[in-house]
Amino acid sequence: MSTTADKKVFIKTYGCQMNVYDSERMNDVLVPLGYGETEHPEDADLIILNTCHIREKAAEKVYSDIGRLKKLKDARHSTGQDSLIAVAGCVAQAEGQEIIRRAPTVDMVFGPQTYHRLPNMLEKIKAGGKSIVETEFPAEDKFDGLTSTSGHKRLSHGVAAFVTVQEGCDKFCAFCVVPFTRGAEFSRPVSQIEEEVHQLVEAGVREFTLLGQNVNAYHGTDSDGTLLSLGALLDRLSRIDGVDRLRFTTSHPRDMNDELIDTMAHNDVVMPYLHLPVQAGSDSVLKAMNRQHTAQEYIDLIAKIRKAIPHLALSGDFIVGFPGETEQDFEDTMTLVREVTYAQAYSFKYSVRPGTKAGDLENQVPEEIKSVRLTKLQELLMEQQLAFNEQSLEQEFNLLLERQGRHEGQLIGRSPYLQAVHIEAKGHKIGDIVRVHVDKVGPRSLSAHIIEDTAQLN
Repeated sequence: MSTTADKKVFIKTYGCQMNVYDSERMNDVLVPLGYGETEHPEDADLIILNTCHIREKAAEKVYSDIGRLKKLKDARHSTGQDSLIAVAGCVAQAEGQEIIRRAPTVDMVFGPQTYHRLPNMLEKIKAGGKSIVETEFPAEDKFDGLTSTSGHKRLSHGVAAFVTVQEGCDKFCAFCVVPFTRGAEFSRPVSQIEEEVHQLVEAGVREFTLLGQNVNAYHGTDSDGTLLSLGALLDRLSRIDGVDRLRFTTSHPRDMNDELIDTMAHNDVVMPYLHLPVQAGSDSVLKAMNRQHTAQEYIDLIAKIRKAIPHLALSGDFIVGFPGETEQDFEDTMTLVREVTYAQAYSFKYSVRPGTKAGDLENQVPEEIKSVRLTKLQELLMEQQLAFNEQSLEQEFNLLLERQGRHEGQLIGRSPYLQAVHIEAKGHKIGDIVRVHVDKVGPRSLSAHIIEDTAQLN
């Protein structure tokens, strides 16, 4: 099998951080087959659309992209070059054979639980030429097929990396397709995660974000058969030499236990940043969403966490205009936001996700009302984000330098609170951890300078 990059793959990633991780692992699987990455689909022997099904009309956007890619495929074919088009991810899982029916130019359709089978799929295409659809939930664990013993060592894509530790969801929120596209909750064994982290440390990674649809529901099996919670897993990984920072996302309020809070409070490797979506501040809307908690329970939980971690940066998700949401329901959400306060937040207008319970509900909120409410909510959230950033003025903290800035000599890192921080490099490089002093703040980023008399913190 070839190990040189004599072929090119282009992967377009839609949506969530889990998809970013999956795209990176697809690349890992393809490297031993002789594929190198390209940013130009017109040069690619294999094009993969790694799709997301969260937004309304997500599938239609994919079909639109396929239409454009068909022209590239035809152009390459006219010059004697073959191209394969694959649709992966959650739209692939949901649409399956329908994608082949509507877009015969597509060669492969595979869900998020089957991309470890890419070598086999490519071999079948080469041998038989028929389109392949792989959207079952296979009996074998895909992560077993992604270990170094399977020939698929984890490759580095920078100094900060995602590591999936948990997949799927058992919560069945009325607006969400994850239980149908990712399956039931599953936690990876501890040894698998440790192996992947060790590989990434060797490749130069210093910061790790543990991923899961409900990451704080993690309960993975240790080598002695015991189950480790997310808090225990974070403690374990923090002891690996070379692991300088740990984060995790996304969490569910129901799974936020005392052990995890204690780990965040006392383990300096675990960053003081928590993404804990509430979605709405109205109990009637939360009930209709099947969130399985009340607004007050969420507020009390945040108060408990902040008592243990006073310097916490809190992030959240909000959906406005859920079916049946009244003006009072929306005001209840605004009241919750004012009481809790957020360092960052993501907010969206409700949109129908095919196959979800909410998609069949009556009392859909008119689009113009949703737009007005979203604008009001985002204005409040942006005020809070700026206020949180302003607290960082004159602060000092350690900064991991992750990427080049727009200007020559500028590097960008992220604070412990996940804020983007711009600095003048002054001889430092990506991957260094430096001590900085914050000079200027804005709504979306900070500017700082390296403290000259502080040695590189490596």
